[in-house]
Amino acid sequence: MDERFMQMALTLGQRGLGNVWPNPAVGCVLVKDNRVIARGWTQPGGRPHAEVHALMQAGEQARNATAYVTLEPCAHHGKTGPCSDALVKAGIRRVVCATQDPDARVCGKGFEILEKAGIEVTRNVLKAQADADHIGFFSRITKSRPSVTLKLASSLDGRIATRTGDSRWITGPMARRAVHLMRARHDAILVGRNTVAQDDPDLSVRDLGLAHRSPVRVVLDSRLSLPATGRLARTARDIPLWICHTNAADSAQKWSDIGAFPLTCAATAGGQLDISGVLEALANQGITRLFVEGGGQVAASFLQAGVVDELALFSAGVAIGADGRPNLGAFGVDALKDAPRFTRKSVTTLGPDILSIWSPEKT
Repeated sequence: MDERFMQMALTLGQRGLGNVWPNPAVGCVLVKDNRVIARGWTQPGGRPHAEVHALMQAGEQARNATAYVTLEPCAHHGKTGPCSDALVKAGIRRVVCATQDPDARVCGKGFEILEKAGIEVTRNVLKAQADADHIGFFSRITKSRPSVTLKLASSLDGRIATRTGDSRWITGPMARRAVHLMRARHDAILVGRNTVAQDDPDLSVRDLGLAHRSPVRVVLDSRLSLPATGRLARTARDIPLWICHTNAADSAQKWSDIGAFPLTCAATAGGQLDISGVLEALANQGITRLFVEGGGQVAASFLQAGVVDELALFSAGVAIGADGRPNLGAFGVDALKDAPRFTRKSVTTLGPDILSIWSPEKT
């Protein structure tokens, strides 16, 4: 019975993915006499929290109910009071939790508040799924970077464009809709300056009725050399646009003037953007889940840095040839044993295309 209600809470929590950063996307279900009396999930912008959202629905019915929560209730005072205190005040009899919050302000303290108030606490119900759902929040807390999903869409022979740069469209409509859904479930989407220069993308969420869920658009442009034109620039006041650059860049004001946010990041010895520094800067701005769409050299840089948590590979039934542009830039790998390896998690057919999800092999 606990797993059934926790699964419901996890499904509710997923509604907040990409829409509640820097907070975790938590779900909460209140149950009394084996009947659901209220449901809650973290609301857009991170407030109210899932527990408070559910408690407001339940009112007095919450007394002596069981709360199923996908993450340890918070124990610290922020913009609002602790959710653990709210559960105590509401008269909750039992709390079933999926996983513990690694944030030092909470870790174990939320459970302690509940147990000191005489509330029975059951932990680690469907923990593996909860940990997967909260990977972005956990990564920001424990690694000082967002979780990273790398998306590759290529031909059968691993090409993303012909030799002339023609790339629309390699995959079909169903695959492209799947990409837009992935965008909506991430806080930010990242591309390199070459992709912007060649494709003039807008990187929004389309065709799903979720335009309001378009993530922050991040462009890597170490010297801020892109002209402040194109679709990204024209929509900078409508959908957040962040330009990651190094201290050597001297044209940040032009981007600020059109509504974009120039974000200074660490540089490598060669003056290029340091990927780990970029991720740290994004985490400092609250980003927990990052969707990397390329191009090829950007994808290679993230793999080389060892920061890819999940790889989403869309494969289309078309062959382009060796003179086409590869989906990955140069790695500099001499020995096969040094190449990054991945374990396949799932395979899905999307019309004529295939989506395979991979996770890095742990060394």
